[in-house]
This record gives sequence, C-alpha cells and structure tokens, in this order.
Amino acid sequence: MPYYASNEDLPRPVRELLPEHGREIYREAFNSAWEQYADPSEQRNPRESREEVAHKVAWAAVERVYEKGPGGEWRRKQEAKQ
Repeated sequence: MPYYASNEDLPRPVRELLPEHGREIYREAFNSAWEQYADPSEQRNPRESREEVAHKVAWAAVERVYEKGPGGEWRRKQEAKQ
C-alpha cells in the first residue's frame, strides 16, 4: 500500500523537487486521498487507479501553495497584493 508515513517514504522525484513544506503538503494530501478513494465508486474516472488519483490530488494541493520558478525550482507563491 503506498501510504506514506513520513516524507522520507515519498517517491524520490517528490523528495528531490519539493522543499520540506511542499513534501508535507504532498504527503498529507496523498494519504487523505488514498483513504478517501478506497471505494472505487468514489472516483470520478474509473479508468484511473487509486494511486494515480491520490498522486494527482497531492500535486494539486502542492500547486495551491507552490509554483515552479524560472529555473524550475519550486517556490512558495506570493500572496496577491491588495
């Protein structure tokens, strides 16, 4: 089961690309989605595996807080100026 107990358990690309906080977001979102989609009827697209869906959810959660910079590094998004 691909449940991630710690950030060190995450896939190597995630560990190498994201800063520590981004890894925490990824792990928590992945694990939450993994639990939520245990029942295949809960998935929108039955052709995707539970693991694929959980990874997509995790990346979407990271992208709410982080963005790729010009050099390809992930950096925290700047809050919109009012």
